[in-house]
Amino acid sequence: MADQSVSKEKDTFENTIIKETNDSVSAIPDSSVNSETTDNKIFIKGSDTILPVSIAESEAYMNLHSEKEIIVIGGGSSLGIASFIEGEVEIAMASRKIKESEIADATNNDINPLETVIAWDGISVIVNKNNPVESLSIEQLKNIYTGEVTNWKELGGNNEEIEVLVRDTSSGTYGFFKEHVLQDDEYSESAITEPNTEAVVQKVALDPAAIGYIGLAYVDNSVKTIGLGTYDGIFYPEAESIRKGDYPLSRPLQYYTNGQPQGTAKEYIKFVLSDIGQEIIADVGYLPVN
Repeated sequence: MADQSVSKEKDTFENTIIKETNDSVSAIPDSSVNSETTDNKIFIKGSDTILPVSIAESEAYMNLHSEKEIIVIGGGSSLGIASFIEGEVEIAMASRKIKESEIADATNNDINPLETVIAWDGISVIVNKNNPVESLSIEQLKNIYTGEVTNWKELGGNNEEIEVLVRDTSSGTYGFFKEHVLQDDEYSESAITEPNTEAVVQKVALDPAAIGYIGLAYVDNSVKTIGLGTYDGIFYPEAESIRKGDYPLSRPLQYYTNGQPQGTAKEYIKFVLSDIGQEIIADVGYLPVN
């Protein structure tokens, strides 16, 4: 990859101005959002985990192709997949695998979901920086989220009631965490639902008793990431442990298209998987697939 090209895309990414309204983000001016889709315009919708990736990628792509328009909207994996099934968007962003029931619904609408993995993530479990707990086993984490353990002192922490934070049910991260940590048991009735990942981070940063889970790219120095214990040791959401599969909450991030993408959707996904596109993914905070 040419250094000049990478520098150009980095500058574009760093200087992007994002418009945000009602949990949706548009990479282009509002005047075009309600226009009909053309060969030069596509809509991408879904996972809030992937949202910053798609915003950065679309800005960089449109900087190279000024005639193209890409609309990027968040709202959660389930919402994105539902819109995709209805034929409302060309690409669905999903931080979980599409369900068999969703595939059946898509097939009934003559839509053939094709998955393209664009990046890798490690769901990070975060606590307040003043929380002395450094790691938890998956079983302990499950007990927190099902409500069996309610005080940090039971886990070697302070004598404080645990403030359990979860994402909303449309979130792919909500579903992935429920499947892989809770083994599909139910979340505690006392768990507090946060509307988006940023809200989880802000709450944990301010509340010494809070615990939450977020995508890797959203981790910052306002919170503490704890290790997760397995039979093989304690692992953190770091590149090596995620790539090797040692970190227990590693997952792919994917786009879904109706069969092999065509036109602008094909060109855009090719760009995301290119050297420049994968470097943007790394800049955002996830792991490239290449």
